[in-house]
Parts: sequence; C-alpha cells; structure tokens
Amino acid sequence: MRLGQRAFARMAIGLCVGVFLAHAGAADLLDKVKEKKLLTLGTEAQFAPFESMENGKIVGYSTDLLALVMQDLPGVKADRKDVPFQAILPGLAARKFDFIVTSVTVTKERDDKFAFTLPIAEATVAVLKRSDNAAVQKPDDLSGKVVGSQAGSAQLKVAREFDQKLKSQGKPGLKEIREYTSFDEAYADLAAGRLDAVTQSLSNLGPLVKARPDVFSVVQPAIGPKTYYAWVGRKDADSASLVKLFSDGIAKANTGGQMSQLQTKWFGFTMSVPADHLPKPEM
Repeated sequence: MRLGQRAFARMAIGLCVGVFLAHAGAADLLDKVKEKKLLTLGTEAQFAPFESMENGKIVGYSTDLLALVMQDLPGVKADRKDVPFQAILPGLAARKFDFIVTSVTVTKERDDKFAFTLPIAEATVAVLKRSDNAAVQKPDDLSGKVVGSQAGSAQLKVAREFDQKLKSQGKPGLKEIREYTSFDEAYADLAAGRLDAVTQSLSNLGPLVKARPDVFSVVQPAIGPKTYYAWVGRKDADSASLVKLFSDGIAKANTGGQMSQLQTKWFGFTMSVPADHLPKPEM
C-alpha cells in the first residue's frame, strides 16, 4: 500500500524537525558557556605565585594565563570562585563550577577521574626549611623531624611516600606529618619553629625563598618525581570541547613565548613544559 503525497510530506517534515531537535539537544558545555556568556571557574586563591588575593581580586600567574586563553571566548565573563583546595575537585565533580583554573598536580589517581589540560608549569616537590636550621642539610636529615604540607595535596602524598622510603632504609622516618588547609599556614608554622620542614613544589618555593631568604631555604635535591601542574575539566563528552579550548590556548601561549614571559614575571625563572602533550604521571 502506497502512502499518499501528503502523508509522505508530513513524515519528511517530522524527520527534519527530529533531526533539528536532536542537534539542538546536543549542545555541550562550551556551547552553553558561549550562550550564557558566563564561565564559572573553581580556584584556590591561597597558592602564590599561581593564585592569591590582592585588593579583593585574584591575581597571579594563572590569572594572566587565563586572560590569554579567554581571548578565544570573546564576550564571555570568567567568574572565579575562591574555594579551599580540598573542595576543588569534589566541587567540579558535583558541577558547582564548569572548570578548574588553579594549579592541580597531575597524578595517576586524578588523571583517571578528570580531564587535564596541557601542563602550565612544573610541580616537582622539594623540601622547605628554616634558613637557620643547620640540622637539615639534605632530605634524609628529615628522619625524626616534623614535616607539614597541605591536606589533600600531591605534596602531602610525596611526604608520605618519602616517609616510607626512609623507613625502608632502616631509618626512623618522619616523626610526624601535619596537614594544613593552606600552605600559608604551614609556612607560618615553619617560620615559628613548630615545623622542621614543608613539602611543596619547587615552582612555588623559588619566589618564596627569594622574598624571604633570611627565613626560608630549599633543601636539595628534590624528593618527588618530575610532575606538572595543569588545569582541570570533567572527564565526559559534555566537557571535552571546553577542555580542548583551554589546552589549545595554553599551547598557543607556550609556543608563542607568552608563557615564558609570565613565568619570568611571577617566578623569576622559566620552566620548560611540553606544548603538545601531557606526560604520563609517575605518581
């Protein structure tokens, strides 16, 4: 039995409408951000020189780098939410913000759950001590000492792994590992003599030691594997194009020389980071 021309036309129109609606419903996170002209970002603004507060505004290396990336989102406003680091990744997973623009160390566990951009800086962990503490000359001297780091951080993980390494060598290991909400609190306790050392990334420690050489110094060599900081999105199809936009912007800043300029401005030195891939995390 043949369909009449009118019935066939109705079917064709219905099919076209269905295809249109399917495409309309396929808008991803980047499309929605462009439509709303608003990008909500999670940031921990207590991580100088990457992110810190100055006169009520978030400033630092990531702020300047973000401004370069946002050139590819004309008309879109970046709304940065300052939250404790411990709430950053859970907040992203819970969709409290669209993306994370704060310095997150890439680890195996995090890489399994989230989508990282290309690296923005090196994050290899070293030891910070008081300059007048002659008892700590090398990392192994921390055996029997009290060490602090930020709760939930990769730097804390490195401290724990270093403690196990010392014990495996027949040494007492660290006397205690104290956890802090922010690194600024750990630095204050170190300066006051309540800690013997803090585990933190070299890129953060360089500017700190330069600003306060009479108080702090770095113990060589580094105690962690070579790692990187990156920004983070959700690991799903909805977020894929937004993550790519950020990675593309970071790559452009890296190869164009702007990233090196910003590193010199905020760290006082440059770091060579890959512009075409994110190295597989070693920890």
